[in-house]
Amino acid sequence: MRVASYNIRKAVGLDWRRDPERIVDVLAEIDADVVVLQEADKRIGGRQGVLPLEQVERDLGMILCETSVRPLSHGWHGNAIFAKRALSDYTTDRIDVPSIEPRGAVAAHFHKPNVEVLGVHLGLTAGTRQLQMATLNDVLKTRKHPVLIAGDFNEWNRKLLQFPNAASIVFPGLSFHAARPVSALDLFVMTKGLRAISSRVHFSELARRASDHLPIVIDLEITGDNP
Repeated sequence: MRVASYNIRKAVGLDWRRDPERIVDVLAEIDADVVVLQEADKRIGGRQGVLPLEQVERDLGMILCETSVRPLSHGWHGNAIFAKRALSDYTTDRIDVPSIEPRGAVAAHFHKPNVEVLGVHLGLTAGTRQLQMATLNDVLKTRKHPVLIAGDFNEWNRKLLQFPNAASIVFPGLSFHAARPVSALDLFVMTKGLRAISSRVHFSELARRASDHLPIVIDLEITGDNP
């Protein structure tokens, strides 16, 4: 399974143009089975999702895993999950995390194969991030199947990433800022039952302009259920 995570900044590129089709083109370059997005909705009004869903389905063969509570949103608090049609047997969930500003995590449990993907975008202050990671760790304790957490963790100091219930944290590389990457804010957290075959930051001329983050990608082997 290939999973990509991408903070698309509401589809506003470094040229300050909102260009959703450009985001779709970047995702087409990656060809992932599951895509986790951050900042997938606008911030004002009905918080409308920014991606053209018909184009996503036509060009990428992906459908939106429904987690929204607003009719026009593509996710919850900007977090969205898309998956290939072949992974249509799934259930979704929304996970509340402590926060001053609107934050939350979304989840899609794909039953075939038996793996759950969580999409997150953690807060801007260190104290808030610690509380949010503690909540995510509590979620991992309850899962009896493999889980991959993917997203923008907003943490510049790797020593502050605390996931004792995870098997490993995968840093694909420097993903922020897209114009000159200096930090690995975007990463993956894996539980037992998953093995990383490879991981990378997706560099392309298009990706360097489409958002202020670069996408990250992981190729996974699902080795079995958690004990």
